[in-house]
Amino acid sequence: MYQIRLQNLPAEERSTLRQRLTVWAEERGGSMVDVMVGAETLYMKGVKEDAVELLRTWNGIQSVFSEKAAAHESLAALPSIVEVKAARFGGGSASCIAGPCAVENFDSLMSLAEQLAAAGATGLRGGAFKPRTSPYSFQGLGELGLEMLSAAGKATGLAVVTEVLDVRDLDLVAKHADVLQIGSRNMTNAPLLQEVGRAGLPILLKRGMSATLEEFLFAAEYVALGGAPSIMLCERGLRHFDPAVRNVLDLAAVPALKQRTGLPVIVDPSHGTGVARLVPAMMLAAAAAGADGFLVEVHPNPSASWSDADQALPMDIFSATLPRVAHVLEACERNLHGYSTNLPAEEPKI
Repeated sequence: MYQIRLQNLPAEERSTLRQRLTVWAEERGGSMVDVMVGAETLYMKGVKEDAVELLRTWNGIQSVFSEKAAAHESLAALPSIVEVKAARFGGGSASCIAGPCAVENFDSLMSLAEQLAAAGATGLRGGAFKPRTSPYSFQGLGELGLEMLSAAGKATGLAVVTEVLDVRDLDLVAKHADVLQIGSRNMTNAPLLQEVGRAGLPILLKRGMSATLEEFLFAAEYVALGGAPSIMLCERGLRHFDPAVRNVLDLAAVPALKQRTGLPVIVDPSHGTGVARLVPAMMLAAAAAGADGFLVEVHPNPSASWSDADQALPMDIFSATLPRVAHVLEACERNLHGYSTNLPAEEPKI
């Protein structure tokens, strides 16, 4: 990974130079890491050091230096764009994964999946195996829940994203999922991290609720070394001391992670706040921060949800929020993949 610092150039000249660098890197088997448009510091990966030295002679480039030791080379070798069915994460595109915290019954899941697809979501989330603080809480429907998710995904074209909790369940979950999720509680579960790669599916890895970014990236290294074809990093909030919100959503982690690895970064504003009325605003903030995707809990009747009822959005609020997210992405010269609509006149109210 190489960091390229530009001189004090106008935004248009920075953009032109970025385009030239992109072509130059691709001609040499490398690529530019997706960072904020107009940034004065750019990142390049996959280009040999002797070739990069030539960049020091370019007008407008102040310096070029390697950050290999801090860039996690096994992660830098992974794709910066992940495409699953109709969803695309990275490369200027963001996608929304939405659905209930836990799969409850087939009819409500299928109906919700159809509405989510119509609203602009490209991924369906839902837990079949649930890690709960209390052993007496609902633990998920297991294989039956996976079968429901798989059927709903096939019927709607949505990419199924669901969590694998245990190495013993890996093959079963992989049979039904399009993306395997590793939850925050399992971020330090090295045996599981090493094994999920063999499923050959994209991995969505959540940051531990007390993990530093460096610890998070080392967890991703375990997954990469296990053979995962692609990894998406998910910021889901950190444990803290204020009971007003469930977690502190660390949006500064989004550009920091993208710059250090180039991997797509997803934001989970549902767990990040634990409060449904805060989720739309944090989706907008995440879009502005450079998020490549959103993992959002949506339920047909949040008050009746079997788990995490307080943070689940009703369908009408989710539908009203997506156009606003698309608008913010457009302002940042990015897009909500496969989505186009007009901005609503009023902010959605919960």
